[in-house]
Amino acid sequence: MTTTTTPTPTTIAMAITILRRSFVVTAVVLFLSLLITAVSAHTGVLNVKYKYAGQGPSITQLKAHDTRRQLGILAGVDLPLGGSGRPDAVGLYYAKIGIGTPTQDYYVQVDTGSDIMWVNCIQCTECPRRSSLGIDLSLYDIKDSATGKMVPCNQEFCVEVNGGPLTGCTANDSCPYLQIYEDGSSTAGVFIKDLVLYDRVSGDLQTTSANGSIIFGCGARQAGDLGSSNEDEALDGILGFGKSNLSIISQLASSGKVKKMFAHCLDGVNGGGIFAIGHVVQPKVNMTPLVPNQPHYNVNMTAVQVGQVFLNISIEVFEAGDRKGTIIDSGTTLAYLPELVYEPLVSKIISQQPDLNVQTVRDEYTCFQYSKSIDDGFPPVVFHFENSLSLKVYPHEYLFSLEGLWCIGWQNSGRQSRDRMNLTLLGDLVLSNKLVVYDLENQVIGWTEYSCSSNIKVLDDQTGTIHLGKYYEMSFGLGVMGHRPNM
Repeated sequence: MTTTTTPTPTTIAMAITILRRSFVVTAVVLFLSLLITAVSAHTGVLNVKYKYAGQGPSITQLKAHDTRRQLGILAGVDLPLGGSGRPDAVGLYYAKIGIGTPTQDYYVQVDTGSDIMWVNCIQCTECPRRSSLGIDLSLYDIKDSATGKMVPCNQEFCVEVNGGPLTGCTANDSCPYLQIYEDGSSTAGVFIKDLVLYDRVSGDLQTTSANGSIIFGCGARQAGDLGSSNEDEALDGILGFGKSNLSIISQLASSGKVKKMFAHCLDGVNGGGIFAIGHVVQPKVNMTPLVPNQPHYNVNMTAVQVGQVFLNISIEVFEAGDRKGTIIDSGTTLAYLPELVYEPLVSKIISQQPDLNVQTVRDEYTCFQYSKSIDDGFPPVVFHFENSLSLKVYPHEYLFSLEGLWCIGWQNSGRQSRDRMNLTLLGDLVLSNKLVVYDLENQVIGWTEYSCSSNIKVLDDQTGTIHLGKYYEMSFGLGVMGHRPNM
């Protein structure tokens, strides 16, 4: 059995003290995921569930979810890892993964906006023990794993995650992490290296077990809403698929196990979908460049079209301060547009039916009565991006039912707080029922309309074999725009 050093409270306190001396805070953001299907010999599959399964979240809940998430996204602009968020409050989907030898199961958020993976640790006295999601929570204990090892503070990973060498670091010190969130919650602990278990695709719709050695955070101190007093939607941690070299996809890629490519397809009808690691070869997807030097998946929007008419707007409206381009984030429920885009967009939609009695509901939603087919009565909205990539959103996707009225799902970010003012962010409202492909090898992203209840084809770059990636159907509704959430 491999010898391990247990992170004691003293060790953790010393590690956090070292971190604080360096004035560095690492951070994480949340996103959406479904099924992870991998294509090389060492990639894997995760079965993922929707957090609000069977609950029918209200539009108010979803809007509050978006607000918390945007605070995290914007907080990340000035942080080394490009993000901040709460895994128990702002993630839509979670998955069960295995860690250690022998394997212990953990429920974590799966998020393309997050860079670091972390789970709650055995030393944590403030961590939640129960969850309203009806799942059993676990605390990671390095003593129970034959393959678990502490990460020293002078290791390259620790230097990178903290933006440079830690002051006071000696060879025997553990690598610390400290995450402080926008709402005042925080989590702190040390980094561990251990095996993470997943399934790999071994043939068409077939999987076998595989694992990879991953560095992740062992959370020993929780404060605020991450503590034991808050069991609402609590989970064991977060699994990051973000852009940085610290994410799980980057760690696996650096070891030669996978390509830095993945895709997801959210089934807005059945609530299931696909999340695949690897090179998707079918269906074909057009791509657009990612905006460089941005912490999230940002792209350059070039035009907005309502029906056959292009709105008269400048592309400069999509840039606010240090934020460049449009953020693509399936972890956000709705879609947020700058006021200079929102106002003419909504006006053009409403003008299709001049006799509408338009009213504001709950001081924020533009709503109206309409008894006929909304897809026949209102125009699709098309967003255009670099490289001639477009994203079409149909009326049944951007309109939702509220108090017997139809309401517009587009949100005016010009009315939000200063930090989020005029943010351009496209969430679940526009990304469901589309296959979204992230190619970090070439720094591009793309999408295409697709039936997410179908299978996809992925290429094993090592063998040249093409396999079918499996669709997983979930027996519950999403409660997002196309599903008429309970109000």
